[in-house]
Amino acid sequence: MKGKIITLMCATVLLSSCHIYKAYDRPDDISTEGLYRDTALVNSAVESDTTNFGNVPWREVFTDPLLQGYIEQALTNNADLRSAMLNVESAQAALMSARLTYLPQIGLSPQGTLTNWDKGTATSKTYSIPVTASWQIDLFGQILNPKRAAQVSLKQAQFSQQAVQTQLIANTANIYYTLLMLDRQLEITENTADVLKKYVETMEAMYEYGSVNSAAIEQSRSAYAQVVASLSDLRQSVTEAENSFCLILNEPAHAIERGVLEDQVLPTEFSAGVPIQLLSNRPDVKAAEMTLAACYYNTNSARAAFYPSITLSGSAGWTNNSGAGIVNPGKLLASLVGSLTQPLFYRGTNIARLRQAKAQEEQAKIGFQTALLNAGNEVSNALALYQNTLAKVNSRTMQVNSSRKAAEDTKELFNLGTSTYLEVLTAEQSYLSAQLSEVSDTYDQMQAVINLYQALGGGREN
Repeated sequence: MKGKIITLMCATVLLSSCHIYKAYDRPDDISTEGLYRDTALVNSAVESDTTNFGNVPWREVFTDPLLQGYIEQALTNNADLRSAMLNVESAQAALMSARLTYLPQIGLSPQGTLTNWDKGTATSKTYSIPVTASWQIDLFGQILNPKRAAQVSLKQAQFSQQAVQTQLIANTANIYYTLLMLDRQLEITENTADVLKKYVETMEAMYEYGSVNSAAIEQSRSAYAQVVASLSDLRQSVTEAENSFCLILNEPAHAIERGVLEDQVLPTEFSAGVPIQLLSNRPDVKAAEMTLAACYYNTNSARAAFYPSITLSGSAGWTNNSGAGIVNPGKLLASLVGSLTQPLFYRGTNIARLRQAKAQEEQAKIGFQTALLNAGNEVSNALALYQNTLAKVNSRTMQVNSSRKAAEDTKELFNLGTSTYLEVLTAEQSYLSAQLSEVSDTYDQMQAVINLYQALGGGREN
Protein backbone atom coordinates (compact mmCIF):
# COMPACT_ATOMS: atom_id res chain seq x y z
CA MET A 1 0.00 0.00 0.00
CA LYS A 2 2.78 2.39 0.95
CA GLY A 3 4.57 1.71 -2.36
CA LYS A 4 1.40 2.54 -4.30
CA ILE A 5 1.05 5.87 -2.49
CA ILE A 6 4.66 6.79 -3.29
CA THR A 7 4.16 5.80 -6.94
CA LEU A 8 0.97 7.89 -7.15
CA MET A 9 2.74 10.89 -5.61
CA CYS A 10 5.62 10.63 -8.06
CA ALA A 11 3.20 10.35 -10.99
CA THR A 12 1.35 13.46 -9.77
CA VAL A 13 4.58 15.42 -9.52
CA LEU A 14 5.66 14.35 -13.01
CA LEU A 15 2.30 15.25 -14.55
CA SER A 16 2.18 18.64 -12.84
CA SER A 17 5.68 19.45 -14.09
CA CYS A 18 5.04 18.69 -17.76
CA HIS A 19 4.90 22.40 -18.67
CA ILE A 20 8.51 22.94 -17.64
CA TYR A 21 9.67 20.70 -20.51
CA LYS A 22 7.61 22.46 -23.19
CA ALA A 23 9.60 24.37 -25.80
CA TYR A 24 8.76 27.98 -26.61
CA ASP A 25 5.95 28.63 -29.10
CA ARG A 26 5.00 32.05 -30.42
CA PRO A 27 1.90 33.29 -28.54
CA ASP A 28 -1.33 32.92 -30.52
CA ASP A 29 -2.34 36.54 -29.90
CA ILE A 30 0.74 37.93 -31.71
CA SER A 31 -0.72 39.02 -35.03
CA THR A 32 0.64 40.60 -38.20
CA GLU A 33 -2.77 41.57 -39.55
CA GLY A 34 -3.03 45.21 -40.59
CA LEU A 35 0.65 45.99 -40.07
CA TYR A 36 0.77 47.84 -43.39
CA ARG A 37 -1.58 50.69 -44.11
CA ASP A 38 -3.94 50.51 -47.10
CA THR A 39 -1.76 49.46 -50.02
CA ALA A 40 -3.99 51.55 -52.32
CA LEU A 41 -1.76 54.41 -51.20
CA VAL A 42 1.06 52.74 -53.06
CA ASN A 43 1.37 53.07 -56.82
CA SER A 44 2.07 50.24 -59.24
CA ALA A 45 5.83 50.53 -58.72
CA VAL A 46 5.47 49.41 -55.11
CA GLU A 47 3.37 46.31 -54.63
CA SER A 48 2.59 44.16 -51.63
CA ASP A 49 3.24 40.59 -52.66
CA THR A 50 5.19 37.54 -51.56
CA THR A 51 8.56 38.90 -52.71
CA ASN A 52 10.50 41.25 -50.52
CA PHE A 53 12.80 44.17 -51.31
CA GLY A 54 14.61 43.49 -48.02
CA ASN A 55 16.06 40.26 -49.44
CA VAL A 56 18.06 42.11 -52.12
CA PRO A 57 21.82 42.19 -51.31
CA TRP A 58 22.91 45.68 -50.30
CA ARG A 59 25.51 45.86 -53.09
CA GLU A 60 22.68 45.63 -55.61
CA VAL A 61 20.81 48.46 -53.93
CA PHE A 62 23.73 50.84 -53.44
CA THR A 63 25.76 50.68 -56.64
CA ASP A 64 28.02 53.71 -56.17
CA PRO A 65 31.56 52.22 -55.92
CA LEU A 66 32.67 54.82 -53.37
CA LEU A 67 29.62 54.18 -51.20
CA GLN A 68 30.14 50.43 -51.40
CA GLY A 69 33.70 50.89 -50.16
CA TYR A 70 32.52 53.04 -47.27
CA ILE A 71 29.87 50.49 -46.28
CA GLU A 72 32.44 47.70 -46.28
CA GLN A 73 34.75 49.87 -44.19
CA ALA A 74 31.95 50.62 -41.72
CA LEU A 75 31.10 46.93 -41.41
CA THR A 76 34.73 46.27 -40.51
CA ASN A 77 35.53 49.20 -38.23
CA ASN A 78 32.31 50.49 -36.68
CA ALA A 79 32.45 50.40 -32.89
CA ASP A 80 28.77 49.56 -32.35
CA LEU A 81 28.93 46.59 -34.71
CA ARG A 82 32.11 45.29 -33.08
CA SER A 83 30.45 45.55 -29.66
CA ALA A 84 27.49 43.57 -31.00
CA MET A 85 29.89 40.90 -32.26
CA LEU A 86 31.45 40.67 -28.79
CA ASN A 87 27.97 40.20 -27.32
CA VAL A 88 27.56 37.21 -29.64
CA GLU A 89 30.86 35.74 -28.41
CA SER A 90 29.75 36.23 -24.81
CA ALA A 91 26.44 34.47 -25.52
CA GLN A 92 28.29 31.60 -27.18
CA ALA A 93 30.42 31.17 -24.05
CA ALA A 94 27.30 31.24 -21.85
CA LEU A 95 25.70 28.54 -23.99
CA MET A 96 28.80 26.36 -23.73
CA SER A 97 28.71 26.76 -19.96
CA ALA A 98 25.03 25.77 -19.87
CA ARG A 99 25.70 22.66 -21.96
CA LEU A 100 28.57 21.60 -19.69
CA THR A 101 26.19 21.42 -16.73
CA TYR A 102 24.87 18.16 -18.20
CA LEU A 103 28.28 16.57 -17.59
CA PRO A 104 29.45 15.30 -14.21
CA GLN A 105 31.48 17.73 -12.14
CA ILE A 106 34.86 16.08 -11.54
CA GLY A 107 37.48 17.30 -9.11
CA LEU A 108 40.91 16.17 -7.94
CA SER A 109 42.06 17.24 -4.47
CA PRO A 110 45.23 15.42 -3.35
CA GLN A 111 46.26 15.87 0.28
CA GLY A 112 49.36 14.97 2.27
CA THR A 113 50.25 15.22 5.98
CA LEU A 114 53.52 14.97 7.91
CA THR A 115 53.21 14.23 11.65
CA ASN A 116 55.94 14.05 14.29
CA TRP A 117 54.99 13.59 17.95
CA ASP A 118 58.51 13.57 19.37
CA LYS A 119 61.94 14.51 18.10
CA GLY A 120 63.18 10.98 18.64
CA THR A 121 60.41 9.29 16.70
CA ALA A 122 60.01 8.89 12.97
CA THR A 123 57.77 11.26 11.06
CA SER A 124 54.57 9.66 9.90
CA LYS A 125 53.44 10.42 6.37
CA THR A 126 49.85 10.10 5.23
CA TYR A 127 48.37 10.91 1.87
CA SER A 128 45.05 10.85 0.10
CA ILE A 129 44.49 11.20 -3.66
CA PRO A 130 40.71 11.32 -4.12
CA VAL A 131 38.82 11.98 -7.34
CA THR A 132 35.31 13.30 -6.66
CA ALA A 133 32.41 13.48 -9.08
CA SER A 134 28.85 14.70 -8.86
CA TRP A 135 26.06 14.60 -11.42
CA GLN A 136 22.66 16.22 -11.16
CA ILE A 137 19.87 14.22 -12.75
CA ASP A 138 17.75 16.67 -14.73
CA LEU A 139 14.39 15.18 -13.82
CA PHE A 140 12.49 18.47 -13.53
CA GLY A 141 14.20 20.73 -16.07
CA GLN A 142 16.57 22.55 -13.70
CA ILE A 143 19.29 22.18 -16.35
CA LEU A 144 17.19 21.93 -19.51
CA ASN A 145 15.52 25.33 -19.25
CA PRO A 146 18.70 27.34 -18.51
CA LYS A 147 20.30 25.63 -21.51
CA ARG A 148 17.35 26.54 -23.72
CA ALA A 149 17.44 30.09 -22.38
CA ALA A 150 21.14 30.29 -23.28
CA GLN A 151 20.36 29.02 -26.78
CA VAL A 152 17.75 31.68 -27.48
CA SER A 153 19.94 34.33 -25.83
CA LEU A 154 22.62 33.47 -28.37
CA LYS A 155 20.10 33.85 -31.18
CA GLN A 156 18.99 37.15 -29.67
CA ALA A 157 22.58 38.41 -29.68
CA GLN A 158 23.03 37.28 -33.28
CA PHE A 159 19.83 39.00 -34.40
CA SER A 160 20.82 42.14 -32.51
CA GLN A 161 24.11 42.11 -34.40
CA GLN A 162 22.20 41.84 -37.68
CA ALA A 163 19.97 44.74 -36.60
CA VAL A 164 23.01 46.89 -35.90
CA GLN A 165 24.41 45.94 -39.31
CA THR A 166 21.14 46.80 -41.06
CA GLN A 167 21.00 50.18 -39.36
CA LEU A 168 24.67 50.81 -40.04
CA ILE A 169 24.29 50.22 -43.78
CA ALA A 170 21.24 52.49 -43.93
CA ASN A 171 22.93 55.24 -41.89
CA THR A 172 26.04 55.10 -44.07
CA ALA A 173 23.97 55.44 -47.23
CA ASN A 174 21.81 58.19 -45.76
CA ILE A 175 24.74 60.38 -44.72
CA TYR A 176 26.54 59.75 -48.01
CA TYR A 177 23.49 60.89 -49.99
CA THR A 178 23.07 63.82 -47.59
CA LEU A 179 26.55 64.95 -48.54
CA LEU A 180 25.67 64.68 -52.24
CA MET A 181 22.51 66.71 -51.65
CA LEU A 182 24.41 69.40 -49.76
CA ASP A 183 27.06 69.51 -52.50
CA ARG A 184 24.39 70.11 -55.12
CA GLN A 185 22.64 72.75 -53.04
CA LEU A 186 25.97 74.45 -52.40
CA GLU A 187 26.71 74.46 -56.12
CA ILE A 188 23.31 75.96 -56.95
CA THR A 189 23.67 78.62 -54.26
CA GLU A 190 27.19 79.53 -55.40
CA ASN A 191 25.95 79.95 -58.98
CA THR A 192 23.10 82.14 -57.74
CA ALA A 193 25.55 84.20 -55.69
CA ASP A 194 27.67 84.76 -58.82
CA VAL A 195 24.59 85.95 -60.71
CA LEU A 196 23.57 88.32 -57.93
CA LYS A 197 27.10 89.65 -57.65
CA LYS A 198 27.01 90.58 -61.31
CA TYR A 199 23.64 92.26 -60.69
CA VAL A 200 25.23 94.36 -57.93
CA GLU A 201 28.03 95.40 -60.26
CA THR A 202 25.49 96.24 -62.95
CA MET A 203 23.40 98.31 -60.55
CA GLU A 204 26.46 100.20 -59.34
CA ALA A 205 27.36 101.02 -62.94
CA MET A 206 23.81 102.13 -63.70
CA TYR A 207 23.82 104.31 -60.59
CA GLU A 208 26.87 106.14 -61.94
CA TYR A 209 24.83 107.04 -65.02
CA GLY A 210 21.82 107.98 -62.95
CA SER A 211 19.66 105.17 -64.27
CA VAL A 212 18.77 103.81 -60.81
CA ASN A 213 18.62 105.27 -57.34
CA SER A 214 20.55 104.21 -54.22
CA ALA A 215 17.64 102.10 -52.96
CA ALA A 216 18.00 99.75 -55.93
CA ILE A 217 21.70 99.34 -55.19
CA GLU A 218 21.03 98.49 -51.52
CA GLN A 219 18.36 95.99 -52.53
CA SER A 220 20.81 94.22 -54.81
CA ARG A 221 23.51 94.20 -52.15
CA SER A 222 21.08 92.87 -49.53
CA ALA A 223 19.95 90.02 -51.79
CA TYR A 224 23.54 89.13 -52.60
CA ALA A 225 24.58 89.21 -48.91
CA GLN A 226 21.63 86.98 -47.96
CA VAL A 227 22.66 84.30 -50.45
CA VAL A 228 26.33 84.52 -49.47
CA ALA A 229 25.36 84.10 -45.81
CA SER A 230 23.46 80.92 -46.68
CA LEU A 231 26.67 79.53 -48.20
CA SER A 232 28.27 79.54 -44.76
CA ASP A 233 25.37 77.52 -43.34
CA LEU A 234 25.64 75.00 -46.16
CA ARG A 235 29.40 74.62 -45.72
CA GLN A 236 28.88 74.10 -41.98
CA SER A 237 26.31 71.39 -42.73
CA VAL A 238 28.77 69.70 -45.10
CA THR A 239 31.47 69.71 -42.42
CA GLU A 240 29.14 68.27 -39.78
CA ALA A 241 27.88 65.59 -42.17
CA GLU A 242 31.46 64.59 -43.04
CA ASN A 243 32.35 64.40 -39.36
CA SER A 244 29.31 62.20 -38.68
CA PHE A 245 30.31 59.99 -41.59
CA CYS A 246 33.83 59.60 -40.19
CA LEU A 247 32.35 58.64 -36.83
CA ILE A 248 30.45 55.80 -38.49
CA LEU A 249 33.71 54.69 -40.10
CA ASN A 250 35.41 54.94 -36.68
CA GLU A 251 37.95 57.43 -38.06
CA PRO A 252 39.09 60.93 -37.08
CA ALA A 253 37.20 63.69 -38.86
CA HIS A 254 38.37 64.38 -42.42
CA ALA A 255 37.07 65.28 -45.86
CA ILE A 256 35.07 62.57 -47.64
CA GLU A 257 35.61 61.68 -51.28
CA ARG A 258 32.26 61.25 -52.99
CA GLY A 259 30.37 61.26 -56.26
CA VAL A 260 27.60 63.57 -57.47
CA LEU A 261 23.88 63.42 -56.87
CA GLU A 262 22.95 63.20 -60.55
CA ASP A 263 24.92 59.96 -61.04
CA GLN A 264 23.15 58.02 -58.31
CA VAL A 265 20.84 55.18 -59.34
CA LEU A 266 18.57 53.47 -56.83
CA PRO A 267 15.91 50.81 -57.45
CA THR A 268 12.56 52.16 -58.64
CA GLU A 269 10.61 48.90 -58.56
CA PHE A 270 10.36 46.91 -55.34
CA SER A 271 7.81 45.18 -53.15
CA ALA A 272 7.08 45.24 -49.46
CA GLY A 273 6.18 41.57 -49.22
CA VAL A 274 3.46 40.21 -46.98
CA PRO A 275 3.45 41.48 -43.37
CA ILE A 276 4.30 38.03 -41.92
CA GLN A 277 7.74 38.34 -43.54
CA LEU A 278 8.63 41.01 -40.99
CA LEU A 279 8.80 38.16 -38.46
CA SER A 280 11.41 36.36 -40.51
CA ASN A 281 13.31 39.30 -42.05
CA ARG A 282 13.48 42.05 -39.44
CA PRO A 283 16.42 41.18 -37.14
CA ASP A 284 15.23 43.54 -34.40
CA VAL A 285 11.81 41.85 -34.41
CA LYS A 286 13.46 38.43 -34.24
CA ALA A 287 15.70 39.65 -31.42
CA ALA A 288 12.62 40.84 -29.52
CA GLU A 289 11.02 37.41 -29.95
CA MET A 290 14.15 35.68 -28.69
CA THR A 291 14.06 37.93 -25.64
CA LEU A 292 10.50 36.69 -25.06
CA ALA A 293 11.65 33.09 -25.51
CA ALA A 294 14.47 33.57 -23.00
CA CYS A 295 11.98 34.98 -20.48
CA TYR A 296 9.71 32.00 -21.14
CA TYR A 297 12.49 29.58 -20.22
CA ASN A 298 13.40 31.68 -17.18
CA THR A 299 9.78 31.26 -16.04
CA ASN A 300 10.09 27.51 -16.53
CA SER A 301 13.29 27.55 -14.47
CA ALA A 302 11.41 29.37 -11.71
CA ARG A 303 8.74 26.67 -11.81
CA ALA A 304 11.38 23.95 -11.69
CA ALA A 305 12.74 25.40 -8.46
CA PHE A 306 9.63 24.05 -6.67
CA TYR A 307 10.62 20.45 -7.45
CA PRO A 308 13.35 18.37 -5.82
CA SER A 309 16.81 18.04 -7.28
CA ILE A 310 18.49 14.65 -7.45
CA THR A 311 22.27 14.41 -7.35
CA LEU A 312 24.57 11.43 -7.61
CA SER A 313 28.01 11.92 -6.09
CA GLY A 314 30.93 9.59 -5.66
CA SER A 315 34.61 9.51 -4.93
CA ALA A 316 37.47 7.14 -5.55
CA GLY A 317 41.19 7.31 -4.80
CA TRP A 318 44.22 6.01 -3.00
CA THR A 319 45.05 6.61 0.64
CA ASN A 320 47.37 5.08 3.25
CA ASN A 321 45.37 6.42 6.18
CA SER A 322 43.08 3.70 7.49
CA GLY A 323 41.96 5.74 10.49
CA ALA A 324 43.58 3.43 13.00
CA GLY A 325 47.03 3.47 11.44
CA ILE A 326 49.13 4.01 8.40
CA VAL A 327 49.03 1.37 5.70
CA ASN A 328 51.68 1.16 3.02
CA PRO A 329 51.18 0.77 0.19
CA GLY A 330 47.91 2.75 0.06
CA LYS A 331 44.53 1.20 -0.55
CA LEU A 332 41.83 2.08 -3.06
CA LEU A 333 38.70 3.58 -1.53
CA ALA A 334 35.45 4.27 -3.39
CA SER A 335 32.00 5.56 -2.45
CA LEU A 336 28.74 6.41 -4.23
CA VAL A 337 25.96 8.51 -2.71
CA GLY A 338 22.59 9.58 -4.09
CA SER A 339 20.78 12.58 -2.59
CA LEU A 340 17.40 14.21 -3.12
CA THR A 341 16.92 17.82 -2.06
CA GLN A 342 13.36 19.06 -1.71
CA PRO A 343 12.92 22.82 -1.11
CA LEU A 344 10.93 23.33 2.10
CA PHE A 345 11.83 26.69 3.58
CA TYR A 346 12.33 28.59 0.31
CA ARG A 347 8.78 28.33 -0.97
CA GLY A 348 8.10 32.05 -0.39
CA THR A 349 11.28 32.97 -2.25
CA ASN A 350 10.41 30.62 -5.09
CA ILE A 351 6.90 32.05 -5.37
CA ALA A 352 8.32 35.57 -5.56
CA ARG A 353 10.85 34.47 -8.17
CA LEU A 354 8.10 32.88 -10.28
CA ARG A 355 5.98 36.02 -10.10
CA GLN A 356 8.94 38.12 -11.15
CA ALA A 357 9.71 35.78 -14.06
CA LYS A 358 6.08 35.87 -15.23
CA ALA A 359 6.05 39.66 -15.12
CA GLN A 360 9.27 39.83 -17.11
CA GLU A 361 7.84 37.38 -19.64
CA GLU A 362 4.76 39.56 -20.06
CA GLN A 363 6.97 42.64 -20.50
CA ALA A 364 8.97 40.83 -23.17
CA LYS A 365 5.74 39.87 -24.93
CA ILE A 366 4.65 43.51 -24.97
CA GLY A 367 8.09 44.46 -26.31
CA PHE A 368 7.80 41.86 -29.08
CA GLN A 369 4.38 43.13 -30.16
CA THR A 370 5.64 46.73 -30.02
CA ALA A 371 8.68 45.87 -32.15
CA LEU A 372 6.37 44.28 -34.70
CA LEU A 373 4.08 47.34 -34.77
CA ASN A 374 7.06 49.66 -35.11
CA ALA A 375 8.31 47.60 -38.04
CA GLY A 376 4.93 47.87 -39.76
CA ASN A 377 4.85 51.62 -39.17
CA GLU A 378 8.30 52.06 -40.63
CA VAL A 379 7.34 50.12 -43.76
CA SER A 380 4.13 52.12 -44.13
CA ASN A 381 5.96 55.43 -43.64
CA ALA A 382 8.63 54.53 -46.18
CA LEU A 383 6.05 53.46 -48.76
CA ALA A 384 4.05 56.66 -48.26
CA LEU A 385 7.19 58.81 -48.44
CA TYR A 386 8.25 57.18 -51.69
CA GLN A 387 4.85 57.64 -53.28
CA ASN A 388 4.49 61.25 -52.13
CA THR A 389 7.98 62.27 -53.23
CA LEU A 390 7.45 60.54 -56.56
CA ALA A 391 4.38 62.70 -57.18
CA LYS A 392 6.12 65.82 -55.85
CA VAL A 393 9.21 65.48 -58.06
CA ASN A 394 7.13 65.89 -61.23
CA SER A 395 5.48 69.05 -59.91
CA ARG A 396 8.81 70.38 -58.68
CA THR A 397 10.38 69.94 -62.11
CA MET A 398 7.58 72.02 -63.59
CA GLN A 399 8.15 74.67 -60.91
CA VAL A 400 11.90 74.83 -61.60
CA ASN A 401 11.36 75.21 -65.34
CA SER A 402 8.75 77.92 -64.84
CA SER A 403 10.91 79.76 -62.29
CA ARG A 404 13.90 79.72 -64.60
CA LYS A 405 11.83 81.05 -67.50
CA ALA A 406 10.34 83.73 -65.26
CA ALA A 407 13.79 84.84 -64.09
CA GLU A 408 15.06 85.06 -67.66
CA ASP A 409 12.00 86.97 -68.89
CA THR A 410 12.05 89.37 -65.96
CA LYS A 411 15.71 90.16 -66.62
CA GLU A 412 14.92 90.89 -70.29
CA LEU A 413 12.04 93.15 -69.29
CA PHE A 414 14.31 94.95 -66.86
CA ASN A 415 16.86 95.54 -69.61
CA LEU A 416 14.05 96.96 -71.74
CA GLY A 417 13.00 99.21 -68.89
CA THR A 418 9.56 97.67 -68.38
CA SER A 419 10.32 95.87 -65.12
CA THR A 420 11.79 96.89 -61.77
CA TYR A 421 14.89 95.46 -60.21
CA LEU A 422 12.83 94.24 -57.25
CA GLU A 423 10.93 92.00 -59.65
CA VAL A 424 14.23 90.67 -60.96
CA LEU A 425 15.41 89.84 -57.43
CA THR A 426 12.11 88.19 -56.57
CA ALA A 427 12.30 86.03 -59.69
CA GLU A 428 15.90 84.98 -58.98
CA GLN A 429 15.08 84.09 -55.38
CA SER A 430 12.08 82.04 -56.50
CA TYR A 431 14.27 80.21 -58.98
CA LEU A 432 16.89 79.50 -56.29
CA SER A 433 14.24 78.25 -53.87
CA ALA A 434 12.74 75.95 -56.53
CA GLN A 435 16.14 74.47 -57.37
CA LEU A 436 17.00 73.81 -53.73
CA SER A 437 13.59 72.22 -53.15
CA GLU A 438 14.05 70.01 -56.20
CA VAL A 439 17.33 68.71 -54.80
CA SER A 440 15.70 68.16 -51.42
CA ASP A 441 12.84 66.23 -53.04
CA THR A 442 15.30 64.02 -54.90
CA TYR A 443 17.08 63.28 -51.64
CA ASP A 444 13.76 62.52 -49.90
CA GLN A 445 12.96 60.01 -52.62
CA MET A 446 16.35 58.34 -52.16
CA GLN A 447 15.87 58.34 -48.41
CA ALA A 448 12.47 56.66 -48.83
CA VAL A 449 14.16 53.80 -50.71
CA ILE A 450 16.81 53.47 -47.99
CA ASN A 451 14.21 53.57 -45.22
CA LEU A 452 12.08 50.94 -46.93
CA TYR A 453 15.11 48.71 -47.43
CA GLN A 454 15.99 48.99 -43.75
CA ALA A 455 12.37 48.60 -42.62
CA LEU A 456 12.12 45.32 -44.54
CA GLY A 457 15.31 43.98 -42.94
CA GLY A 458 17.65 44.64 -45.84
CA GLY A 459 21.40 44.40 -45.40
CA ARG A 460 21.23 41.88 -42.56
CA GLU A 461 23.67 39.55 -44.37
CA ASN A 462 27.02 40.38 -45.92
